[in-house]
Amino acid sequence: MTIFDVLTLIGGLSLFLFGMNIMGQALERRAGAKLSSILGKLTSGKLAGFLTGLGVTAVIQSSSATTVMVVGFVNSGLMSLRQAINVIMGANVGTTVTAWILSLAGIDSGNIFIKLLKPTSFTPVLALVGIVFYMFCKSSKKKDVGTVLLGFATLMFGMDTMSGAVAGLADVPAFQNIFIMFKNPILGMLAGAVLTAIIQSSSASVGILQALAITGQVSYGAAIPIIMGQNIGTCVTAMLSSVGANKNAKRAAVVHLSFNVIGTVVWLIVFSIVKAIFAPAMLDAPASLAGIAISHSAFNILCTLLLLPMSGLLEKLANAIVPAAKTEEKQSMLDDRLLTTPPIALERCRVLTADMARIAVEAFRESLSSLKEYTPALAEKIREAEDETDNYEDALGTYLVKLSSLQIGDAESAEAAKLLRVIGDFERISDHSVNIIESIEEMREKEFAFSEEAQRELKVLSGAVNEILSLSLNAFVDGDVHAASMVEPLEQVIDELKEKLRANHIRRMQQGGCTIEAGFVWSDLLTNLERTSDHCSNIAGCVIDTMQGDLNLHESLRQMRRDSSDFTLEYSNFSKKYAI
Repeated sequence: MTIFDVLTLIGGLSLFLFGMNIMGQALERRAGAKLSSILGKLTSGKLAGFLTGLGVTAVIQSSSATTVMVVGFVNSGLMSLRQAINVIMGANVGTTVTAWILSLAGIDSGNIFIKLLKPTSFTPVLALVGIVFYMFCKSSKKKDVGTVLLGFATLMFGMDTMSGAVAGLADVPAFQNIFIMFKNPILGMLAGAVLTAIIQSSSASVGILQALAITGQVSYGAAIPIIMGQNIGTCVTAMLSSVGANKNAKRAAVVHLSFNVIGTVVWLIVFSIVKAIFAPAMLDAPASLAGIAISHSAFNILCTLLLLPMSGLLEKLANAIVPAAKTEEKQSMLDDRLLTTPPIALERCRVLTADMARIAVEAFRESLSSLKEYTPALAEKIREAEDETDNYEDALGTYLVKLSSLQIGDAESAEAAKLLRVIGDFERISDHSVNIIESIEEMREKEFAFSEEAQRELKVLSGAVNEILSLSLNAFVDGDVHAASMVEPLEQVIDELKEKLRANHIRRMQQGGCTIEAGFVWSDLLTNLERTSDHCSNIAGCVIDTMQGDLNLHESLRQMRRDSSDFTLEYSNFSKKYAI
């Protein structure tokens, strides 16, 4: 083997790892939109969780990526530790799909139809289709499909290049001695663990083993312990991912490590006993690409059969290794690990924005109730809610900016833009609730009150604002376009009510029925109520724009006022309902 063969091997290995990486990332983006719905169907049932982990990993071609996602889900409270255990077991079986795909390179037949199954036959076609999709299609989904095809073509080309580069090693005694040494199960297992820990992918590690098997010097006796060790090495990614996470997320990473270590130790002992007592001739036979794929799948299935019934014990073991603190820390609001799967991260943002919306709306409603019956405890609760919405806005805003900088689809980009816009509106609604409390406190401190007529008018306006809050909240949380369409006519009624109430109050002051000092507070209250309705209008407009695939909010609202007969009808109904 010359220096040029070594350089070729390095180049082939680099292409193989690069192809696997970009193919996995593109598959995550392309399939990610469905991952949230798959996740939502998870139950605590062992089989459901196992099949979910298997399916997701088979799609995105990486058990490490699935496990990192699971750690993020547990850290964010999207998944319980018990669910995570079953998913992790499924991921270990799902990752074996890659080895089966790579084993196609070992097909050797004169039959033209069988030859077509060989990757070197169809990979150039996939590469051509991939480059056309990637370069000439504008749709992000088609570009992702192109990237998947190009990534697959690149990894298969790298695999073929590696196989060609190491072919000369078949006659090198030193190379033969290395794999004779790896027939020692302990050394083979350690070699597989170290290699996989370095490249952080058991699929890639198995692919490298399959490329070396082309030489005919890798026996099953050496390959099987290496495959077992690869399962331990792949745990490094999840363990690193759990650094800085909460206790449950650390436990999920520990479960992954425990599952693979226990499974490897048990079956390595069984393997060593069988080898020592029966010495099967097959263990000295050269391993084929398909044989390595079979061994990889069989080992992971055997580990699952052994430990799936004992998932409860794994949970107890993880709890013992990572004990609970006196006060278990609160789950992270948002987790950067979820950014590896943008659709899941976006769904988490949507859920948290809905939580923020409910807090803001409830705080405003409580401020309206304080107009009738003020208590210091309720005022403090409203101020705490306003602080909480501030925290939500900061966390969500920062996270959504990170998310928007990633390669995400058009629909996800529009949703992220909508969320960025509405979090500001919900935060301002909570600000107005505090402003109302401060106005009430000023009235109590200076010991004055509004006239009965003013109180009656304020009750009508408060009722209208309360309804527009309900409509905008339902529009956002439930994606209710009908509720969203009712917001704008009610907002126009509230604008007119504000002007009418302001004029009425000026008249009362002129007639001596109200003081100038009360007039200032009255003006502040009207302003806060009217501006809250403006924010509700913005929120409803965002919902309508997202449904229509248009982000031109003001144009949508103008169009609604000009052309909609429904707008005119709803405006008339609200005008009658909230007439002074």
